[in-house]
Amino acid sequence: MRVAIIGSGPAGFYAAEALLKRADAVIDVDMFDRLPTPYGLVRGGVAPDHGKIKTVIRVFAATAARPTFRFLGNVCLGRDVTVEELRLHYHQIIYATGNEADRRLGIPGEGMTRCTPATVFVGWYNGHPDYREAKIDLSVRSVAVVGNGNVAVDAARILLRTPAELEKTDIAAHALETLRNSQVREVFLLGRRGPAQAAFSPAELKELGTLEAADAIVAPGELAGYAGNESTGDTEKDKNLKILRAYAAHPARTDAKKLHLRFCVSPTEIIADSAGRVAGIKLERNRLETRPDGTVAARGTGEIETLEVGMVLPAIGYAAERIAGVPYDEKARIIANENGRVVDPASRAVIANEYAVGWARSGPQGLIGEHKRASADVVAHMIADGVGLDLRALPGRDAIVALLRGRGVQPVSFSDWKQLDDVEVARGARRGAPRDKIVDVEAMLEVLGQG
Repeated sequence: MRVAIIGSGPAGFYAAEALLKRADAVIDVDMFDRLPTPYGLVRGGVAPDHGKIKTVIRVFAATAARPTFRFLGNVCLGRDVTVEELRLHYHQIIYATGNEADRRLGIPGEGMTRCTPATVFVGWYNGHPDYREAKIDLSVRSVAVVGNGNVAVDAARILLRTPAELEKTDIAAHALETLRNSQVREVFLLGRRGPAQAAFSPAELKELGTLEAADAIVAPGELAGYAGNESTGDTEKDKNLKILRAYAAHPARTDAKKLHLRFCVSPTEIIADSAGRVAGIKLERNRLETRPDGTVAARGTGEIETLEVGMVLPAIGYAAERIAGVPYDEKARIIANENGRVVDPASRAVIANEYAVGWARSGPQGLIGEHKRASADVVAHMIADGVGLDLRALPGRDAIVALLRGRGVQPVSFSDWKQLDDVEVARGARRGAPRDKIVDVEAMLEVLGQG
């Protein structure tokens, strides 16, 4: 059986691993990525100061070393090759394309200068080619980060790290230079619901208390109802509350930068200065209501305050991009699927031999390691669906490469990537960092003699 995996992030690699280690089938896997570099969100999304998380690429590299695995980077589905063509060359297709679009606040003023989606900010400091030329103006003193998930926490933390803390990471060189000259002294992390409903993990929250030059601050009123040792019944949430209580009790250093953790507020409008740049954000105070199913909803009270900030970074989630020929769920903003089997979005009828894993399947939820089991579950569906089917004859395995090259597309192999990897690691060594990323696709291809 021959399988195409579209996307080389964690979910895609976990699916490849689950396929290739099976003893009951001979499977060839071709993994495509629109960039010349593999690893998806591990390279372009995980914060540069979280180097330990990135060591998972050693596992993925071991999968890539299997003789029946092939990486075809620099190939974009919908531009360089169509879904119909993949169907002709592969028995089954897995979409592991992640969530590359951002969700919007939908309020007046969004989109003005210095109101930048966190997806852009994260891609910019991580050296993602799509965002290497983003205009990030850090000449302001105060920034509002809207959201209470780990991406919001990452953005706040990177804004408040010292250059000395950052220069030993794989942060993009252009971002490091801009952050060296940052004037940001204060960051507000704004959550729609309460401290017990925040989506960040205890580990991420606790890390905010270890910043060299910044203090995490929680005003006593932000913990209303949770000032004592009340339990939520959820171990992770209780850990978060314990950490937040510690921040509330700890005196702030007078000379430190400030990270204010705010809860039960929703942005209603972004305010501009005379030049059309962010000057503030209006916030509505929320009250919490428990729904019949036990979930907690935030309801506006009509009480409005204005927070003076010079930048707004909305970090309220990611969404899947539409791909020509791939069924799309408009409401969930993911690839239309049922338990990983791709379906027609209208009839929900299963589309044979096509599957989705990772965020393309579920939306932006779950940490990297949690997708290992989920991808393996989808592979189990694939194997079950393939039992008893006569595998149709396909063109030779190299036919897809010939088709691409006939269109002027130069696929980047995994051995090509290792050349780029060596160059980046050598560049990083000059500043004592694990790597210094090449952030331009054309520059990558020049290194490989393909530009």
